[in-house]
Amino acid sequence: MNTSRRQQLQREHRPENIARRLAKPPRPERLSDMVLGGIDGCITTFAIAAGAFGAGFSPLVVLVMGMANLLADGISMAVSNYEAVNAQQRFVENARRTEEEHIHLVPEGEREEVRQIYARKGFSGESLEQIVDKVTANRGLWIETMLSEEYGLSAVAPNPLASAWWTFIAFIVVGVIPLLPFLLPGFTFSQQFIASSLLAGLVFFAIGLLKGWVYRSSPLRAGLTTFLLGGCAAAVAFVVGHLVQQAFGGLG
Repeated sequence: MNTSRRQQLQREHRPENIARRLAKPPRPERLSDMVLGGIDGCITTFAIAAGAFGAGFSPLVVLVMGMANLLADGISMAVSNYEAVNAQQRFVENARRTEEEHIHLVPEGEREEVRQIYARKGFSGESLEQIVDKVTANRGLWIETMLSEEYGLSAVAPNPLASAWWTFIAFIVVGVIPLLPFLLPGFTFSQQFIASSLLAGLVFFAIGLLKGWVYRSSPLRAGLTTFLLGGCAAAVAFVVGHLVQQAFGGLG
């Protein structure tokens, strides 16, 4: 196992392969948007199913309420993520303008910032001054260095529309899964709800497995962690939905 892994890494780290990999522009990470939308979509529709089941409503009510909330909350989630990423984008743009202004007005002060940044990384003497000269000789590189090192910003520009789109798609695709059992004829409401609960648990576990696989951590641990976190959130939704439905049912 270690030998084959080492051989694979050696191939990936050949000079031509490294050059090819570094030449590719960095791609935005969409997994977090999809995980956010997927988990929230699953919890949202399962909460509807749990509340309706606790109140003794029919499967048709579950489907109507579930589909209506799926679309409405999916749009709401997408808009919320759009606004959050858009705010991050504006922050990046403001930081870029700030650094451009500082480099124009106080270039020596900005050079000193670069010098101290790389001094903290362990460079000193002539090597440090060469790095400072190289970085500050290229205005674009200078600005990107300050954004990365001073502000901790990623080189990948945030895209609000893309984030909103992937959040919405994941919300809809994953969120509809707990509703599928209520489309099956020939089963009691209790059987449909049990099937919905099992599917919701499988969804949480599968999302965790995906995260573990993408980030090369333990898929099983990631799956169980997401299952427990999603399960706890779904349990809270179940209790709250049940209590609210029972309270309104009693008033009716």
